[in-house]
Amino acid sequence: MESKLISQEQIAAYVNELLNGKGYFIISQLFSPSDIREARSLIHQYSNKESNKATHFQGNNENKINLQRRVWNLLNKGDVFVKMVQHPVLMQIGGAFLGDEFCLGSIAANRILPGGPGQEAHIDYPYWDMYKTSSFPPNVNPAFPMNLQTTILLDDFTEENGATAVWPHTQKECRYPTEEDTKKFPKERMLGKAGDVAVFYGLTWHAASDNLTTNSDRSAILIQYLPKFIKPLEDQKRGVSIEVQNAASEQLKQLLGFNFPYPIILDEEEGGNAEGRHSEKQHVYKLEEDTN
Repeated sequence: MESKLISQEQIAAYVNELLNGKGYFIISQLFSPSDIREARSLIHQYSNKESNKATHFQGNNENKINLQRRVWNLLNKGDVFVKMVQHPVLMQIGGAFLGDEFCLGSIAANRILPGGPGQEAHIDYPYWDMYKTSSFPPNVNPAFPMNLQTTILLDDFTEENGATAVWPHTQKECRYPTEEDTKKFPKERMLGKAGDVAVFYGLTWHAASDNLTTNSDRSAILIQYLPKFIKPLEDQKRGVSIEVQNAASEQLKQLLGFNFPYPIILDEEEGGNAEGRHSEKQHVYKLEEDTN
């Protein structure tokens, strides 16, 4: 059964857990069995027929990379994904953690087949190449979050089938983990049932684990939320179909970045005061004409 809106006290506790606690938590049975079945069926259909897609953090597993299958740009691939990305509880948490005009960075799926490899321990976009320390400004710190990740379990996550490994409290380190770090810091697993949702701060060290089974898939929907001013990982405005855009709720329009116009060519903008507390001008993203 899908959860209803949660209290402000619970939201505050979740935000505190992300910032100052373990860096993650799990919400039990946020999605109904019917939604999970539909989403899982679609992911398996697409991952069975599509060619290999781009994946991440698999540098040591080139010989088994075909056993991990990604499905990207899910908003074009089923109404259930449009529904999932806007779940009211996720919207509450995202607004409290990232600001109430937050946007969607990506919605994708990861399917690890039996015998499929896990990942190197990592942190998520826009922090995910923080091993290049000189490419980041000084004083980047975890008190100013620029990422919220959610993992919707489409299968039970177990020790055997590749449940996500997580190193609690490591969001406070604000750096990319080394192999020595992963041995030094204690590790947990995000164990749960299909329909559960793991919510975590992308600065918390984590990694998909090896699927050690011979007959058990491990599939999940991966949703990345970002503050409105961070460039999304997936190009939502170009990648999401015009049909989905035209049918979008006001909430989905926000997630797709319709209400945040930048970057723009200001030399082509109409005259007048465009920004400021007392500006009357409102920027609204205009849908591209469907030329098909």
